[in-house]
Amino acid sequence: MKKECQKLCSGKPVVFFCLIMIVLINANLHAQEAAVVSEDNAPIRLTPDEAVELALRNNLGLASSRVNLETRRRASSLSWNQFIPNVSIAGTYNRDNTSSVREGMAPFAWDDMLSLAGLNKDQFELSIPLPGGGTQTLYHYVMPYSFAVPQWQLIATLQVSLNLNAAMFENMNRLRLDYETGILSYEKAKAQLERDIRKAYHNILLLQENINLLRGSFANVERQVQMAQANYNAGFAPELTLLQARVARENMRPVIDQAENGLKLSLAQFAMYLGMGYDSQIELVPISDNINFIPLDVTEMISQAASGKPDIMELRHTILMLESARKIQVFALTPSLNLGWNTNQAFLINPVDDKWQRVGQGSLSITVALRLHSLIPYSADSQGIRNLEDQIRTANIGLAQLVNGTEIEVYNIVLSLERIHLNTQVQTQTVALAEQAYRLTEQAYRAGFQDYFQVQSAEQSLHQARVQLLEQQFNYLNGLIDLEYAIGVPFGTLSKRSEQ
Repeated sequence: MKKECQKLCSGKPVVFFCLIMIVLINANLHAQEAAVVSEDNAPIRLTPDEAVELALRNNLGLASSRVNLETRRRASSLSWNQFIPNVSIAGTYNRDNTSSVREGMAPFAWDDMLSLAGLNKDQFELSIPLPGGGTQTLYHYVMPYSFAVPQWQLIATLQVSLNLNAAMFENMNRLRLDYETGILSYEKAKAQLERDIRKAYHNILLLQENINLLRGSFANVERQVQMAQANYNAGFAPELTLLQARVARENMRPVIDQAENGLKLSLAQFAMYLGMGYDSQIELVPISDNINFIPLDVTEMISQAASGKPDIMELRHTILMLESARKIQVFALTPSLNLGWNTNQAFLINPVDDKWQRVGQGSLSITVALRLHSLIPYSADSQGIRNLEDQIRTANIGLAQLVNGTEIEVYNIVLSLERIHLNTQVQTQTVALAEQAYRLTEQAYRAGFQDYFQVQSAEQSLHQARVQLLEQQFNYLNGLIDLEYAIGVPFGTLSKRSEQ
């Protein structure tokens, strides 16, 4: 675009017009770039469900669990590979350290030098014509020979073996149980991550609301400073009242700054949970202010927790794996069948004619073996079985303790939610009373019947009452999330009912 404008500007009458066009185009390009940057820096608006989805997709800890699960899945799906025979092939090309002796008889052929001794060729060789044509030479004399030559060998070996035992079939079952345990561990990690994300989401919203209340209180203090300044200028208030109002205003600045820094840190940690950079701009969608307190049946909650809590399900599968490992140890004591086949092919150089000759051998074997020493009660294998039985008993005891602890945990959560319900009702009335007290105190302050300390005290009481009400509401939501994890139901089963 710039080059085209420059070409059009070759004429002097339109130089000024072209310069204006170039300036406008550059301004438009910069404006578009700024718009893109602005869009890139725009905060990401997330609901609780969207935040959970993003965390499940990008969280590094969960990615590690997925890799572990894939390893277990592959081991389970390929558990049959233990029945693949062991096949090995080898090739060797070597030379013996001791050389072999080559011996034989060689014909004594005619040489022209023998004619000097008065001998003729017919005394050494005789040529006989052949029927088909040609001749064959016969020799009258032969001479023995003997010399050492290195012996080279080329050896090829092929071995096939397969060992069968009842423990191999149980090992396939153990790998399947291990994969199922991996699934439960992965689902548990997902549930823990979702629980932490949703609770962190609520905690950030609580911090934001607290900061908003602090800012509202700061605005009230600023307004009170202006009122004190006006009363001081009119002679209705002493200078001490004005100074007190200013000191109260300045004292609130570090409180707000500290709360804002805490919010920034919480947002940075929340972003890292989601697999984002710590400086990512995130905007959380506020939840409904109307929190409905739903009835909870403690007996039903405990019954669901005993069978559905991720920790309990994972431990039960761990016990199944220990029982399978014990069976493998027991089946290993049964007779095993070994099938074997091998062949050795050696290729040797014949010292006489320098030709390779093959020498081969092989065998087929069927072996049944039983480890008698393992049947002794005090052997290492027998002790290994007893150790596994002890581990199974210990795991069952741990399961019973976990179930009992879960029952107490669920009972405690339900009691806590009921207590929060009552406290919220009381706190709602407290907020209404604090608002009325603050309003009456501020009116009295304007009329000169109350000093600034009374206004400040009423304002702090109102702020504290509102913060405590917010804390009760968010504590109730977080308690429902903890209860959902404890009883093993999908998140939102209870908490979304309370937000409707």
